[in-house]
Amino acid sequence: MESQCFYRPPQEIKNCGEEGLLGLYHKNWTEYHQGSIYLNQLYGYLNAQHIKKKKFTDADINYGGFGHLDLSEQMLEIGELSLDTWKNSMIMPLKDMLLCIILKQIQLDRNSQTVNEVVLHGVINSFVDVEKYKKKDPLKLYQEIFQKPFLKETGEHYRQEAMTLLQECNCSEYMQKVIQRLDSENMRSRRFLHSSSYELVTRECQQRMVGDLLQMLYAECHDMVKKERSKDLSNMYRLLYPIENGLDRLIHEVQEHIKQVGLDTVKNLKGDNIPAHFVESMLEVHVKYTALIQSVFNGDQKFIGALDRACATAINYKVNPKQMCKSPELLAKYSDALLKKSAKGMSESEIDDKLTNSITVFKYLDDKDIYQRFYARMLARRFIYSQSQSMDAEEAMINRLKQACGYEFTNKLHRMFTDMNISDELQKTFTDYTAKNKIDLGINFAILVLQAGAWPIGQSNLPNFALPQELEKSVRTFELFYNEKFNGRKLTWMHSFCNAELSINYLKKPYFVTVSTFHMGILLPFNGSDQLTAKFLMECTRLQEKELLKHVQVLLDAKILTTEDTALSEASVFSLNKQYTNKRTKFKITATVTKEMTQEIEQTQNQVDEHRKMFLQAAVVRIMKARKKLNHNSLVQEVVRQSTLRFKPDVPMIKKCIETLIDKQYIERTPNTRDEYVYIA
Repeated sequence: MESQCFYRPPQEIKNCGEEGLLGLYHKNWTEYHQGSIYLNQLYGYLNAQHIKKKKFTDADINYGGFGHLDLSEQMLEIGELSLDTWKNSMIMPLKDMLLCIILKQIQLDRNSQTVNEVVLHGVINSFVDVEKYKKKDPLKLYQEIFQKPFLKETGEHYRQEAMTLLQECNCSEYMQKVIQRLDSENMRSRRFLHSSSYELVTRECQQRMVGDLLQMLYAECHDMVKKERSKDLSNMYRLLYPIENGLDRLIHEVQEHIKQVGLDTVKNLKGDNIPAHFVESMLEVHVKYTALIQSVFNGDQKFIGALDRACATAINYKVNPKQMCKSPELLAKYSDALLKKSAKGMSESEIDDKLTNSITVFKYLDDKDIYQRFYARMLARRFIYSQSQSMDAEEAMINRLKQACGYEFTNKLHRMFTDMNISDELQKTFTDYTAKNKIDLGINFAILVLQAGAWPIGQSNLPNFALPQELEKSVRTFELFYNEKFNGRKLTWMHSFCNAELSINYLKKPYFVTVSTFHMGILLPFNGSDQLTAKFLMECTRLQEKELLKHVQVLLDAKILTTEDTALSEASVFSLNKQYTNKRTKFKITATVTKEMTQEIEQTQNQVDEHRKMFLQAAVVRIMKARKKLNHNSLVQEVVRQSTLRFKPDVPMIKKCIETLIDKQYIERTPNTRDEYVYIA
């Protein structure tokens, strides 16, 4: 039988020249490879029964067996032997010539010239296929004779390409062309190379065209970010992302830009409605750059972190580092304005959306405890003076704060909400009580009973005040009713928070005016006389001269009362203004709150400082009780970690709290060291 040769001798193939070598090699390899498969199947019984039993196992190959293994002595199956013969007889003698021709062909393809993809792909992958049977390092031949020199040649090609492009293009054009080159080379790898080379080729191109030119690209980042050139930034991100630590400079520039935009917003707050301007401007900054990061930087968490740091810096900006940050107060006022009945021109859904968005700003606050204090005071006013637009909206806002900071943060706010519901029930019960006992109070009387510990209302320095006779029966009746219902509880009357509605009947038309209890006490004596002295009013109300004149001045400003004295004193005489007119038949007289607000802010700051000291002391005791022994730095770090949700504590304040606890004998320093503390049980 005549036999057919599966391959040509190397010398014959070499004589074909470069043009025919790859095609002839590929043709012979294809036939030979298919023949080796048939031959291996033909001798399947020999492989299974004889050769496989004498082959090294996977464990022997991977772990070395019981001694040193010589893999060259490994017995090969018929198909494996065929492939090994091709390697030794064809690939090894021709490898240099094949490599040279392959690299030239790939270079032609890079220059957009036509090459035979099937032949090129087949020849390159023959270096993989001839050693596929190997359990250990099956790609070693492919890597040594092709991949390493190809990567070196590719790197040199794109180094030269980068230099050429830099001379011809600006940075924007350069980035676009680099992306085109990377995409093109990536596709070329998939057309010609083994899959193990894809990432390596891409990385080599990136390193030569991007990694080696980082400083040039970094120099353009500042201008791109400042002008917010989205297309350029997107290209820059795509190029820098694969480079180790390549994005650091771009992240820094983005953070600084957002921070500056935010600071400019905070520093330029003007106008009547500064809280709304502050919150809504910062929300615009946050929304704008969140969208930019999503579209330009694919929502990369590193850029989200930069946005968070930038917003936190702007929102917590202090004009004077020694003073309290204004942001918590402004945010609380913004929420207060939305939750009041005076929030006109907006639907409930719009108000709800604005309140929900305000939590975004709240989360960036360092001093959340200051916000809590202001919010609690404003919530108390809305409840006490019936200014809340909706109790559902109030409860929803408290729940948002609870989700952001936990139940402890909103505990007192919840208790205030509960008190309002209980007071409503108590008012109904009191009304039933007066009806049952046939008690006629003579006036419409409504009461709020509030827990002293839950409401931010100071009970010290309450001004002396004598209830008007018209109110005495109502107050005494309620005290009797309350003591019968809750034995042992003590009521403290907060007259400065009370309101009354008076009817003015001495003018041409009747008016209904809402005033404070103190103003009511001043006006009711005028039922018996049109003209009274300050001294007489002091005797009627029991108010101190300074306190009385302060409230009288409000009535003078409202033109309800008149006086001829320019400087008010105990001897001043006040008269009812019989010529008073007002466009409204129902109106309010409110005191000027500027001075009161200043005092309230100072009081809030003092309360916050005291509360922080107690919080830090409790945190130190809690930590030391759990750890028993801890060094100073570890203790400070743990206290800072536990305080972050409420405020950002100063290290000097923590040190003072530690010293206080040492004096109180909660903890002590370890003997012979001043840097370690021990808990005293």
